Amino acid sequence: MGEKNSKPFAVAMAVLCSAALLLAGCSGGTGSGNGGGDGYGGGYGGGVDSASEAPSESGSGADLGVASTGLGDVVVDSQGMTLYYFTKDEKGTSSSACTGDCLAKWPIASTTSDEPVLEGVTGEVGTIESPDGEKQLTLNGMPLYTFAQDAKPGDTAGQGVGGVWFAVAPDGTMIQ
Repeated sequence: MGEKNSKPFAVAMAVLCSAALLLAGCSGGTGSGNGGGDGYGGGYGGGVDSASEAPSESGSGADLGVASTGLGDVVVDSQGMTLYYFTKDEKGTSSSACTGDCLAKWPIASTTSDEPVLEGVTGEVGTIESPDGEKQLTLNGMPLYTFAQDAKPGDTAGQGVGGVWFAVAPDGTMIQ
């Protein structure tokens, strides 16, 4: 690749990095716990941000595991990211109530396995088919999601967002 072509690429990367930093700076918690009111995390976090606390465990190859956060022990995905319930989902549902723009803010917790690997999770684990054909993990019949604004393992910024998003305890109960 010649020098002529690399300069526009470098400029584009600088712009993208600046935008990412700007967005990260704008996503801090409000401390109010309501996080926007649209139920989908409308642009800012509202829960506990445990940036100063690293989780005691992180993803270790298990589809679902447990980590210690500012909320106590929570269920995490294979990357150690906190998982949440959406209270607009119905227990035992075969499809998620979170669709479209909601899924951009609340990505599904997925697996490729017919028998998800668990570490420390005692609730009943299953799967449903997501709108894009992936296997979405469920716990005690409720679909599981991550929060796009949780930047690293141990973050719980999705807790209480819109009054409808709540972290999940290892036994599958909702943390409120």
